[in-house]
Amino acid sequence: MLLAGSCHCGGVRFSLESPHPYPFNLCYCSVCRKTAGGGGYAINLGGEHKSLKIEGQANIEIYQAKIVDPETGEIKKSPALRHFCKICGSALWLWDPRWPALVHPFASAIDSELPVPPERTHLMVKSKASWVKIHANAQDKIFDHYPDESIAQWHQRLGLGD
Repeated sequence: MLLAGSCHCGGVRFSLESPHPYPFNLCYCSVCRKTAGGGGYAINLGGEHKSLKIEGQANIEIYQAKIVDPETGEIKKSPALRHFCKICGSALWLWDPRWPALVHPFASAIDSELPVPPERTHLMVKSKASWVKIHANAQDKIFDHYPDESIAQWHQRLGLGD
C-alpha cells in the first residue's frame, strides 16, 4: 500500500510503500511517548526504505534518543534516527541502520486512509506513564517489553497487507 504523510505545517511531505500498513503496534516506551505520543503511546508502521520519497528535506531534523544499555547500564545514543519537522516538531518516521531496508513512519503523520486493525499489540507497557490507561480489547496482546512477533509476522499471522 502506498502511504502518503506530512507534518502539521506542511513543510515536509513524504510517501513510501508499505506491505504492513495496519496501525496495531502501540508503543508506551518513554522515548516514543515523549517524542511522538500524545495519548501516552506512539504507533509505528512498517515500510520499505528504498521507496521513501521526501519533499521538504531541508525542514527535517534528526533526534537520537538517549537509552540505557541493558547489559552495562551505560547511557548511550540509540542508533535509531527519529526524523521530525524542524518547523512544527511533528514526528515523521524512524530509521535504524541495524535494519536498513525498513523505515517506520508514525501513523500520526500518515494522511492516507489506514486500515483498521482487527487486534492491537501494546508493547513496552512497563515503561508507560502512571496516568496512561491501557484500552485493550479481549484479543489484544500486552507485553511488558518487546512483543513476540515483528510487524511483518503480525500481518502474516492475520493474513493482512501485501
